[in-house]
Amino acid sequence: MPITKLKFKPGVVSDITSESNEGGYVDGDKVRFRFGFPEKIGGWTKYTTETFEGSARRLHNWVTLDGADLLGIGTQLKYYIEEGQGFNDITPIRATTSAGDVTFSATNGSTTITVSDPAHGANENDFVTFSGAVSLGGDITAAVLNKEYKIVSVVSSNSYTITSAIAANASDTGNGGASVVGAYQLNTGLDVTVGGTGWGAGQWSGTTNGALSTTLNEALDASETDVDVIDETGMTTEGDVILIDNELMLITASADDNTITVTRGHSGTTAATHDNGSLVRLATGNTLATDDFVGWGSAASITVPGAQIRLWSHDNFGEDLILNPRDGAIYYWDRTNGLSGRAVKLNTLAGTKTSIPQRAKQVLVSDQDRHVIAFGCDGFGANLAAPDGDGVQDPLLIRFSSQENPLDWFPTATNTAGDLRLGGGSTFVQAVETKQQLLVFTNKTLHAMKFIGPPFTFGLQELSKNITIMSPSSAIAVEDAVYWMGVDTFYVYGGGQTIQLPCTVKDKIFLDFNFEERDKVHVGVNSEFSELLWFYPSSGSVEIDKYVAYNYSEKVWYYGTMARQAWLDRGIRTLPVATGDQYLYNHEVGYDDDGSAMTSFIESAPIDIGDGDKYVSLREVVPDITFNGSTSLNPDVDFTIKTKNFPGANFAQSESGNTQRTATSPVEQFTQKINYRLRGRSFALRIDSTSLGTKYKLGTPRVDIREDGRR
Repeated sequence: MPITKLKFKPGVVSDITSESNEGGYVDGDKVRFRFGFPEKIGGWTKYTTETFEGSARRLHNWVTLDGADLLGIGTQLKYYIEEGQGFNDITPIRATTSAGDVTFSATNGSTTITVSDPAHGANENDFVTFSGAVSLGGDITAAVLNKEYKIVSVVSSNSYTITSAIAANASDTGNGGASVVGAYQLNTGLDVTVGGTGWGAGQWSGTTNGALSTTLNEALDASETDVDVIDETGMTTEGDVILIDNELMLITASADDNTITVTRGHSGTTAATHDNGSLVRLATGNTLATDDFVGWGSAASITVPGAQIRLWSHDNFGEDLILNPRDGAIYYWDRTNGLSGRAVKLNTLAGTKTSIPQRAKQVLVSDQDRHVIAFGCDGFGANLAAPDGDGVQDPLLIRFSSQENPLDWFPTATNTAGDLRLGGGSTFVQAVETKQQLLVFTNKTLHAMKFIGPPFTFGLQELSKNITIMSPSSAIAVEDAVYWMGVDTFYVYGGGQTIQLPCTVKDKIFLDFNFEERDKVHVGVNSEFSELLWFYPSSGSVEIDKYVAYNYSEKVWYYGTMARQAWLDRGIRTLPVATGDQYLYNHEVGYDDDGSAMTSFIESAPIDIGDGDKYVSLREVVPDITFNGSTSLNPDVDFTIKTKNFPGANFAQSESGNTQRTATSPVEQFTQKINYRLRGRSFALRIDSTSLGTKYKLGTPRVDIREDGRR
């Protein structure tokens, strides 16, 4: 038989059997398809050497009037503006104490400092900045105290602990003086979704705000049933439930000497290890605290923070920035205050304020008509004189400010403020701005929101029913269409209709998916290569570790592994920007993983002769591959040929000790041919790249295969 060209169909197909996909590709990682052929994706490098606090899940890039290139970064802990590779903390201040409300106490030889502040309202991992403190008398000087601290544990509603860089000595017996002021930043959010909660539900059907609590007095492993705490008060009743991190524990005996006897992993939670100092909350009602958890199955407010991960929405209003932590207040950052100035609540700005929403699920600024729009927000205030909304969050309500005025939200005959209410579904999920309109998603419906001018300002039209959407950041507008990931398929809206997007890797994605962390799913566009990238957490991970890509020009799918928590396409900046491991990365830079070799591969489906009824002998492969663009002087890949005899067999199986079923050979730019000696009813081709500085693109290789009988 003459040498045969291997022509493969573009894209990866994994939703049918490999035998049914003869002439296609069945698997790959960090490859893309261009002009129908697979090639290695571009690499990435760290854009910044310093890190930020938390997991950055939202990015927004804009340019100020003086030409400054600013990047907004929202994490579960803080909000930053990056400029010139530096991170500037603009996290809003939640509360500032009066002088003397805060006092300190230290223990000789310990770095733990206990802070007393009546009704501080802080949570674990919140940030507070102290000023006006004096020395405690020894090594804990004023310079040690007067700085920003992360709160380590919340002891009670009146005290918490921080960790000093310096241990106290015996002389540290003071309280910091009568002039201490504490400035508390916005309460931090969750980085991992609390199990059993959905959009707007409170943690474990209850609230932890102000709940009776103590802390662990020693580390707790996953099997221990005796829980040692600092203070057992109020946690002595058999049958009550305590919460440590995400694990519930049933109290089985009255506490004694600050030891609580429990049954681990109560109500379907998982027994886990817990660090010394971890917060211990009473999770059932008692007579000692009226603000503990509500009872199991009791109604929980949709405004309770902490049930879902912290997500931000943000948009520039001119050169200023409007931002909103999901289900929180709306904040405003004024460029004229500089990068050292913090964002403030919208209702604290100077000027006449009317019915400013107190809570919202998303905010954006409509580009053409310049209205600030709040989705899933609270209603109007009682009258025109009320500066704030009514505080009752409606997950289907949309409100918009008057044109060019982010402070005026109460509708009158002389402004363009107003409201709309979504029909269908039970909660707003995401709004996406397109060239002509806003597309607004609930959990079941899709609506178009268009500017129509006075007196109604905006109109609302239902476009689709019975759709689904995966997360608050899983839809994106590209050219004249909007694409999004549903809970079990993909969709596209364009040309006036909504259709399910045919996907050749759907099972691969949705059967390996951590739905508990679905809110982390986000989509980005890589316009240089006509790619949409949905980043998602696989079933074995609580964090994003994989992606699925759709090339909307060539209409093919592929997937891979990559831990990116946020993505922003090139535009103002010349390269795509993404976040991971508390760093900013520039993408499409070289072909390496931040200086290390990037692993990439593509694998074909099995290929038969005829109907696979005959054995074939494979003797030679003539590679067709280019390394153009490589930075290595000697770029190379590995060519692997695998054979098997039956569809259900494994390529690695051997019928006898003398039969070789796979063979791997290096291929570099001057390789003319590879000699093999393999036999089987079908064979597959795999290309692996593990070398630094290597870019490859596969063409149409040729093989020397011959019929070799039926037995």
